[in-house]
Amino acid sequence: MPTALKYQFDQFEADVNAAELRRNGIRLKLQMQPFQVLVALLERPRDVVTREELRQRLWPQDTFVDFDHGLNTAMAKLRDVLGDSAGNPRYIETIAKRGYRFLGEAQIVQTPVSASLIATANPPATHAAEASAPRTIPPISAGAPEASDLPRARRGTTRVLFVLAQIMYVIFYISALFDWQQLHRASFMIWPGAGTAVFVTFLVTAMAGVAVRLYLITATSFDYHLLGEKYRILFPALLVLDMIWALSPLLLADRMGIGLALGASAALIYMPFAQRVLMKMIARRA
Repeated sequence: MPTALKYQFDQFEADVNAAELRRNGIRLKLQMQPFQVLVALLERPRDVVTREELRQRLWPQDTFVDFDHGLNTAMAKLRDVLGDSAGNPRYIETIAKRGYRFLGEAQIVQTPVSASLIATANPPATHAAEASAPRTIPPISAGAPEASDLPRARRGTTRVLFVLAQIMYVIFYISALFDWQQLHRASFMIWPGAGTAVFVTFLVTAMAGVAVRLYLITATSFDYHLLGEKYRILFPALLVLDMIWALSPLLLADRMGIGLALGASAALIYMPFAQRVLMKMIARRA
């Protein structure tokens, strides 16, 4: 009977056919390229798998990609899922200028494939002619990103735009903190009955916003490999923060006019969603 290949090490199980990694039976979130790296290492435990071998496995010769960055990102995500460390490796050891080596004991497990899978793999004779008929299949490049509605742009461009958006918010926050007396006056002007609450809200969110935006600027500048996941976690709080500061132009309505203030607020309401698209583009290109 046909068999499906699995690898077991410690509490982990890698199902090659399903491209799934489980720990104690619980499926872990792991993308395809990090999983392919893991399988390549499990196939040759305690043997050095070179970076060139991994490149040939993950990306074909005609694929134009920043291989070093892509492999480093895949390895970082794999180690993060395994709870491993490059400095003190338990499973994956880095061999300087050569490649990587799996340190654990990998046990091969073969399980029977269900009858439905066998039937799919071996169609009845009545359909043999149809199955053997030539079909036009669009070419797919290994390692290419899935189709999506995201705009196409250079990764460097999207990173610069994202950083510029963070700098814009930092300027907002610092301006409010620097001239807090004017902020206090404008808070009571826009909402006389709750001026103190408005003032405190903008003051506290400005201080918190400076720290968050500086983190995003630094992480984007250094191309932190887990920035996409961290941003996904931060996004709900950032959305609330940005919606609060989308109302900040109303504090200047006496200077810029209510029409221009409303227009600026509308643009700022759009900003968190634009930043989210930019972050998805950055993560996809990585």
